[in-house]
Amino acid sequence: MDNAIVFEYNVDSDDFTRAGEASSDIKKKLKEMGVSPEIVRKVAIAMYEGEINMVIHANGGKITVEITPKEIEMKLADVGPGIPDVDKAMQAGWSTAPEEVRNLGFGAGMGLPNMKKNTDDMKIDTEIGKGTTITMMVKMG
Repeated sequence: MDNAIVFEYNVDSDDFTRAGEASSDIKKKLKEMGVSPEIVRKVAIAMYEGEINMVIHANGGKITVEITPKEIEMKLADVGPGIPDVDKAMQAGWSTAPEEVRNLGFGAGMGLPNMKKNTDDMKIDTEIGKGTTITMMVKMG
């Protein structure tokens, strides 16, 4: 992609104090670039949900955000356990989050559905025991 601006973030496993830093930073950067509030909101929600999933389920990982005049692509790659049943995981309210995570107010089973709802395209590549890469795209208007 030409004229792309790329940002990379590392997400730590089980670090709820820092969870959301990457999505907050991208939100700030997009606002500074003059991206429309609606697109900023969609990107921030989708990326936050993915970031939280990486913290809860996937031993952390790496987020790469590529911004072009046409679209914003977010690639969330982890080396977690993988998603055994993607269709089930896409159902609102279905969660494998442990009770201690739910007690913190996370793990309600809305992560993947919210990610899909706030993006124009979302692809999940997952392999049990190897990890998951979720690629999301939001069009610029």
